Amino acid sequence: MTASPPADAPIPLVDLRAAHAEVAEEVREGIDGVLASGAYIKGPDVAAFEREYAEFAGTRHCVGTANGTDAVELALRALELPPGGAVVLPANTFVATAEAVVRAGLQPVLVDVDPAHLLIDPDRVAEVLAADGGAVAAAGGDGRPGRITALLPVHLNGQLAPMDPLLDLAARYGLPVVEDAAQSQGATQHGRPSGSWGRIAATSFYPGKNLGAYGDAGAVTTSHDALADAVRLIGDHGSGRKYVHDRFGFNSRMDTVQAVVLRAKLRRLPAWNTARRAAADRYHALLSGIDGVTLPRTLPGNEHVWHLYAVRIGAGRSRDAVLAALQEAGIGAGIHYPVPVHLQPAFRSLGRGEGSFPVAEQAARELLTLPLFPQITVDQQTRVAEALAKAMAGATT
Repeated sequence: MTASPPADAPIPLVDLRAAHAEVAEEVREGIDGVLASGAYIKGPDVAAFEREYAEFAGTRHCVGTANGTDAVELALRALELPPGGAVVLPANTFVATAEAVVRAGLQPVLVDVDPAHLLIDPDRVAEVLAADGGAVAAAGGDGRPGRITALLPVHLNGQLAPMDPLLDLAARYGLPVVEDAAQSQGATQHGRPSGSWGRIAATSFYPGKNLGAYGDAGAVTTSHDALADAVRLIGDHGSGRKYVHDRFGFNSRMDTVQAVVLRAKLRRLPAWNTARRAAADRYHALLSGIDGVTLPRTLPGNEHVWHLYAVRIGAGRSRDAVLAALQEAGIGAGIHYPVPVHLQPAFRSLGRGEGSFPVAEQAARELLTLPLFPQITVDQQTRVAEALAKAMAGATT
């Protein structure tokens, strides 16, 4: 059993060491087995993890990848969308989502998010689809560059985007839906798991995720046999037989050591997600009376897994001053995505300046992420709440 941290010890934003302590012996035994076998790439643990994660996600297939960015790109490439076609995604995602779209030879079309949950707004999606004059599906249509060819909702901070209205729009316009499920392993909507809603989905096992590897790793999930085969082929240099390359691909394979780690952690993930929900409930109670702090909200129908617990700092307070005060007090708070995709220098070519997506932009100025991990203690959360209340009292713009 892990010992409780000293009462005055710094509180990390994410405690990866505490998670490792719970799986250390199992991981060590598994890695010893890999070293003894020499099956470092596409070893039996990779195949086992793919089966186990597919079952966990409620899909027929899971294909391991080298990282989450590759997973999004592979999912898009497997769909064989028209070259230069456009993909709709939210403006407040991590830049990797948009990078993967560009790497797949497609064009990002950003939309704003809803102000309550900061998830992609179906009304804004409907507007861009209507303005597009009728989307072009992968099969049929004129395939002209710039036409919308797919929807790419992002499940942010641990909860799913509003999938029912998005799927309705996708069906109306004949579009595939690709889920970016990197922050939502184990989350559900109306009881249906993240990664099982779209035609295909991508996830990341970056170390800080709810299900994190000991390095980079990712996966694609789908219930479509042909898409799973395509992802596996493209991610292995387009080769289904040694030295025979049936299509253009690249190298994006999950290594066996990461599969060992992920198998051990996957067995604990339901309990860890339950602990995250309990911690979020405690924060709701501890923080509810602090003036100027807006708590995160859960979309009806969602079972949240709280990858991040991000509050909004308003009422004339400076978010950056609050962050500095928390860090000075030993609280490992942080900021996620302070610059939306369209304002990043790398995406200047999108031609969308400040004011293009006001909800996402305001959230980027106000959001502050508080420490949350399965092993966080009540005492630690109480210290966070007390430090935040003190910081809010002293921070004004």
